[in-house]
Amino acid sequence: MILDGLGMEGSRGTSTASATSTNTQDNLGRDEFLTLLVAQLENQDPLNPLESTEFTSQLAQYSSLEQLFNVNGTLLEIKEGLDVQSSGDVLKYLGKEVTSDENAISLVNGLAGEGGYSLEERGEVMVVVYDAGGEEVQRIYEGWKDPGTHAFQWNGEDQDGHALQDGLYAFQAMAADEAGGEVAVSTRMTGKITGIQYVGGQPTLMMGDRAIQPSGIVEVRTAD
Repeated sequence: MILDGLGMEGSRGTSTASATSTNTQDNLGRDEFLTLLVAQLENQDPLNPLESTEFTSQLAQYSSLEQLFNVNGTLLEIKEGLDVQSSGDVLKYLGKEVTSDENAISLVNGLAGEGGYSLEERGEVMVVVYDAGGEEVQRIYEGWKDPGTHAFQWNGEDQDGHALQDGLYAFQAMAADEAGGEVAVSTRMTGKITGIQYVGGQPTLMMGDRAIQPSGIVEVRTAD
């Protein structure tokens, strides 16, 4: 078979002072601005009162600040609405059989799930199955395959024919052309979505013990 051949430092004082000044300005919020304006009016010199134009300018600044806070609040509401919508979309996958661009295959009650791979051109294919520790457990010779997507079934045994324990296994598909050159292969996995897990506020689909990203799903079918 052809496959057989196969730290930098700088002026920290200046930077720190600049950063501190910037942070102080950034932390001046709506309430602090209004408090400073009222205090300025209460403590102004009666003999040299605040000019009307200056007072009007400060009120305009406060008005602009108020508008910015309102805009920020509106944007946060929009973001929360989009997050809820995104979370709701993944519910449609529950109980469905999906195919995802993954390289894992599950073994449950001695029966292995279906794995698959896609070829960009015709090639001689070998699939290697690994356990959770990264140790090779079996090689499956697929022979010559045409371009496109192909499914394969692992029997859940090691190379010597011994049944393996239930769990999650990984597989790698390799292919070579007639000249022995490497052929590009992508892998996929198929299984039933049994739950949804939230990690950092983002939904992740669970295929048994395997977590997959919704963005990796390439096909959805009604489970038998």
